[in-house]
This record gives sequence, structure tokens and C-alpha cells, in this order.
Amino acid sequence: MHLQLGASVIICQDFDKMNTFYQEVLQQDVEADFSNCIGFKSKISLWQLTEEYPIAKKLGYTFSEKGNANFEHSFETEDFEEFVEHLKQFDINYLHDVEEEVWGQKTLRLFDPENNLVEIGETIPCFVRRFFDEGMSVKQVAERTSVPLDYVKLICEK
Repeated sequence: MHLQLGASVIICQDFDKMNTFYQEVLQQDVEADFSNCIGFKSKISLWQLTEEYPIAKKLGYTFSEKGNANFEHSFETEDFEEFVEHLKQFDINYLHDVEEEVWGQKTLRLFDPENNLVEIGETIPCFVRRFFDEGMSVKQVAERTSVPLDYVKLICEK
């Protein structure tokens, strides 16, 4: 038996605003559009519930203002600095600007229009190569980032 993640679903109040944000700001490509449910190729879906759906019937509502206080959508890119520049053209509510995590990855966090937490970060190969290109040895990069030595070697030998 094999269980595979189908999608992470964001239940929306303002579906159109959320759709615009995920397509224009976060540049997500639509895989399927069912009018009140949009699935992106990244396996995130937006869904506008109505009262007849089992979720709404069981919960007693179609949307909660609380958002996802214990959940974060994490996106990674090889073009981190370029994506940070792209974000500057939008009016965005940031949790924090670019910071370096303790393992060395550059990230920033923002909220989507309905206060769901979104992280944008460098890919592992991106920050591993950055440290290597700055003059660290493969062993030093592995120690600095906690990325396994064999994976660091694989990344840095390209």
C-alpha cells in the first residue's frame, strides 16, 4: 500500500484574491481549474467551500478567520535574490524580511491575503554552493549547514 500527498488545500474566503496572489505573486502554475477549486502544479490547491460540502457540514463553517497558526507553505528557489526583487512590486504583509537560518539558508516569510504563512527560501543546493563558492571546504560546508557530507560533495562537484 502506498499513500501519496495529493495536495495541500487552502480553504479561502476571497477566492479570487487568493487565486491572484498565488498566480501573480508566488507565480504558481495552474494544473486544474474547477471554478471553486484550483490546483497548482506545486500541489497546493485553493478551495472555496459552500455549505453542502461535508467539511463545511462537519465544521459548521465554510471559512475560519484563524488561518493556519501552526502551518507554513514553504517554497524554494534557485533564484532567491531575483524572487525577492519580484516581491517588491507587490503590497505584501511580511513576517520578516530576508534572514539567514541557523543552517545557512536564506529565507523570508510573508502572509498571503488570508493570513496563511508562506516561506520563500533558497534550495539546499543553492545555499550549499554559496558557502562553497565563498571559500569553505566541502567538510566546512557540511558542518555549517548540517547537510550530509556526501550530499555536499555531490552538489559541489557539479
